[in-house]
Amino acid sequence: MRNQRWVDVFVGGFMLLGFAALLFLAFKVSGLGQNAEQGRFEVQACFGDIGGLKARSKVTLAGVTVGRVGEINLNYQWFEACVTLQLNEKLLGKLSTDTAAAIQTAGLLGDNYVSLTPGIDMTYLAQGDSLKDTQSALILEQLINQFISNSTK
Repeated sequence: MRNQRWVDVFVGGFMLLGFAALLFLAFKVSGLGQNAEQGRFEVQACFGDIGGLKARSKVTLAGVTVGRVGEINLNYQWFEACVTLQLNEKLLGKLSTDTAAAIQTAGLLGDNYVSLTPGIDMTYLAQGDSLKDTQSALILEQLINQFISNSTK
């Protein structure tokens, strides 16, 4: 009877440890445990169509995550989606003002993210600047419609 009690305590402890590990992994993967304001600077980028881009989506440079998408708002003058990019502070003073931003898809059915391509200009992005060279999301439905309409002509 005494051995059964120790087995129950061991199994219970093991289960608690497993749940704690799953919770830790969930916070790491989602990025909820990180303070988005710490060590970041913000730039704006406006796109004609953002597809399924969401707040907290990743921002990459050369395939490496360098930030997150902040707010997404509609510009009522030009009817574009303006996205706030929260970039790693280490990039401040290193990305040129002609840096390009494109909305990409991770795999065929993956999440959308913003990919940055550095430019060659000798002036650099600062807090609150805007990226002028942007490329909207590639929408699969639009491509299919365009293909169908072109093939029927």
